[in-house]
Amino acid sequence: MASSLMQWLTNPRRNWFAAQHYKALCNRLKKYGLRYDDLYDPMSDLDIKEALARLPREVVDARNQRLKRAMDLSMKHEYLPEDLQALQTPFRGYLKEMLALKVKANSCDRKPSCASALRSARLRKRANTLFASPPIQHQIDRQAAEETTAGSPSHDHGAKPFGSFLKPSDHSCTLEFLISWISISNGITEGIGGYSPSHPGHRRFQDFSFDALFGNLVNELLPSFQEHDADGADGGGGQDALPNGTMRGLQGTATPMFPAVEDLLALFKDSCKELVDLRQQIDGRLQNLKKEVEVQDAKHRQTLAELEKGVDGLHQSFQRLDSRISSVGQTAAKIGDHLQRKTASQTIELIKYLMEFNSSPGDLMELSPLFSDDSRVAEAASIAQKLPVGAANASRGLEVAVGNLQDYCNELENRLLSRFDAASQRRELSTMAECAKILSQFNRGTSAMQHYVASRPMFIDVEVMNTDINLVLGDQGLQAGPSNIARGLSTLYKEITDTVRKEAATIMAVFPSPNDVMSILVQRVLEQRVSTILDRLLEKPSLVNLPPVSQGGLLLYLRIFAVAYEKTEDLAKELQSVGCGDLDAEGLTESLFLPHKDEYPEYEQASLQQLYQLKMEELRAEAQQQSESTGTISRSKAAISPSVSQQISVTIVTEFVRWNEEAISRCTLFSSQPTTLAGNVRSVFACLLGQVSQYLTEGLERARESLNEAAALRDRFVIGASVSRRVAAAAASAAEAAAAAGESSFRSFMIAVQRCASSVAILQQYFSNTISRLLPPDAHAASLEEMGTAVSSVEGAAQKGLQQCIETVMAEVERLLSAEQKTTDYRTPDDGNAPDHRPTNACIRVVAYLSRVLESAFSALEGLNKQSFLTDLGNRLHKGLINHWQKFTFSASGGLRLKRDITEYGEFVRSFNAPSIDENFELLGIVANVFIVAPESLASLFEGTPSIRKDALRFIQLRDDFKTAKISSMLNSFKTDS
Repeated sequence: MASSLMQWLTNPRRNWFAAQHYKALCNRLKKYGLRYDDLYDPMSDLDIKEALARLPREVVDARNQRLKRAMDLSMKHEYLPEDLQALQTPFRGYLKEMLALKVKANSCDRKPSCASALRSARLRKRANTLFASPPIQHQIDRQAAEETTAGSPSHDHGAKPFGSFLKPSDHSCTLEFLISWISISNGITEGIGGYSPSHPGHRRFQDFSFDALFGNLVNELLPSFQEHDADGADGGGGQDALPNGTMRGLQGTATPMFPAVEDLLALFKDSCKELVDLRQQIDGRLQNLKKEVEVQDAKHRQTLAELEKGVDGLHQSFQRLDSRISSVGQTAAKIGDHLQRKTASQTIELIKYLMEFNSSPGDLMELSPLFSDDSRVAEAASIAQKLPVGAANASRGLEVAVGNLQDYCNELENRLLSRFDAASQRRELSTMAECAKILSQFNRGTSAMQHYVASRPMFIDVEVMNTDINLVLGDQGLQAGPSNIARGLSTLYKEITDTVRKEAATIMAVFPSPNDVMSILVQRVLEQRVSTILDRLLEKPSLVNLPPVSQGGLLLYLRIFAVAYEKTEDLAKELQSVGCGDLDAEGLTESLFLPHKDEYPEYEQASLQQLYQLKMEELRAEAQQQSESTGTISRSKAAISPSVSQQISVTIVTEFVRWNEEAISRCTLFSSQPTTLAGNVRSVFACLLGQVSQYLTEGLERARESLNEAAALRDRFVIGASVSRRVAAAAASAAEAAAAAGESSFRSFMIAVQRCASSVAILQQYFSNTISRLLPPDAHAASLEEMGTAVSSVEGAAQKGLQQCIETVMAEVERLLSAEQKTTDYRTPDDGNAPDHRPTNACIRVVAYLSRVLESAFSALEGLNKQSFLTDLGNRLHKGLINHWQKFTFSASGGLRLKRDITEYGEFVRSFNAPSIDENFELLGIVANVFIVAPESLASLFEGTPSIRKDALRFIQLRDDFKTAKISSMLNSFKTDS
């Protein structure tokens, strides 16, 4: 801006008025505490003076005259400058900017009020109206032309008319022009030549008020306010309208036109304060960020400096490496040249030696002294190994040389082996090492390695082999037992490990490749020495003709097999730790047992079956021995009550489980693969299921046989009614004996059932603790199904026996009722004595018997088995009592005694904990009331309990007054009504 203004001012064709209005503008801004530099580019007073000094005087005078005429025309309000019309849009923006900055202009001695921002739109409208006046540019130009024709200086022809010295598009110049125009119109015209305050037009400029201008602009935009003002004036109101739009009241107070301005102003102030606070916060954050950036920048610079040092070090290292590579390359080139010359000389020598071997077939006497000198054996061996390569690659004509070389190599190798053996016997390790090094050139030293291993005493001494067998088996052979064999194997394998460790020290000192020698040595130990011992220990028995149990049977073979396998595996691990090269000692050991492991599951199952059969034979022999010892005294009683050896024993089932557990441990030892292990475990556990199921089922069947024998004995002594007293007494005595046998067989069967339950619990616990952990999910489910099948067969046999037990009990109950129940028990006494209200003798005997015999059932049975058994027994007892009482007639007193018996029975069966049985006996007690009540009250008995009608109708017929009291007719009418 300053540069463009200076160019404009220094141009002699420009108007002097611009400099004057700029200076006036600066003075005007200074009055309100503003500077030109705040809004525009700086231009000092010195610049203005320099610009004025460069203007011609004639230009200044001519422009003064034109300025006066323009002012006169403007003061008459005839025209407005055309430039103002072109500057309407910039003028609106500048007015808004001045209001926002709170620039309050005042041309007199008071400070006018500033218009609110809400009036900006109306001010712009007023400015548009003001700028819409006719232009006066042509008037100014016409008067200027007339004055020029009348005698204006010739140098003024280049001047432009007033209003044309500004470009409408230059907003900055427009604002300068506008403010300078306002300033000059208020009398600030210092430096304008020809100005006189006495001029009328100039006085009008002195009276011009900037506040009045803004007030008029606002008043024209508020017609409603002016109308209200006019009404107030006509009415003689005490208010005057001020030019700035503010109303003055009678008391001299000014009412604001826009009351909301004060609230908005307070809001703006608070907003400004908050913005200042935010600016301070942002400044603080920026300061902190600046510090952090400085710290990071310092670190970054430090890192860059360190990296630069590192890069410099790398460059230096690369330079040293490059120089070193160059030096090494030169040295390598020299060495290569030397090697080429040396190789050429060696080739010449080899050709010479080859021609010597090709001289005559089979003649080795004419060779160079090198090949016969013992002190140069190593050199001769090296040359002998190189010559066959050249002879083989050469053309025909060297067949003689090849044959002679082969013969010489064989002779030299044998000579070195002889020297090696001699040194080995003298324990000259240095000589042995020298020979081994030379021999390594022949077939990589394989012959020397094998020769050394084969010459070890433990492989060639027969006494060593015999000592091994005696150490393991002793004098008793295989009958020494697995524990003694295990101790012998441990001792033998420790000795073998110590021997191999000593040989390893010698091998490390002698052979250039000790790992290969150790591999051969360990392999020879396992395949010869260990295999010989295993062959003597593991003599595979025949599955067709099993070895007798007296000699250990299959179990002895399996136990020795497990001991040998475990100890040999430990030996392989020890040898592997000592060192055996690339040999897989554990894999080689596994291969030694493959013939035995392939058929292991069959031997294990056969062994378990052999043990089971042996145990069953022992039990049968024991039972027979007990039977023979009893003689003929109590043979019938012994037949009914099984012997102790024939009863089920939990100890025997535990022994079965122990056998199986031992077999499972061997399965785990021999089966390395999970699939193989699962199959072997399933087959072994299936053997246990079969054994337990068979043993328990047979035991229950034997207990059932005793029940059957007791029943047969009971039926044998059933007699008719018409017999003599002697026969009846004998029959009664036999019946008592049969009852005692039945009670004994009942207890025996309950004990068998209890032991079966314990055995099944042991089996299930063994499966959960041992078997299930070794089986995958599919095999686990299959084994569970197999176990369920085995247990179901046992439960079936037990269920049959329990039914027989109920039959036995009910048979004895019926016998007691028949023998003890008298016809007079439920009749009125004939002797006139008072009726007996105690339970009948038959009831007392039956309850006592049931209490005694069921004691074993309560202790033997558990859970659902107990509940089912007692429920069946209670139903049979209820039915049997009803059938028994159908044989008697009852009086009223007899009905009371019957009810007493029913109560006694009900008290006993309450121990069954069977709600259905308790309900049956309660209803039976209600039915007994038919003997007690009067005939006319019988119908009332069925009203509350219709379920007992059938039994009640049967019992009513047993009343002793059934016919005399005409109860039959009453009963028929009752049936008809129902």
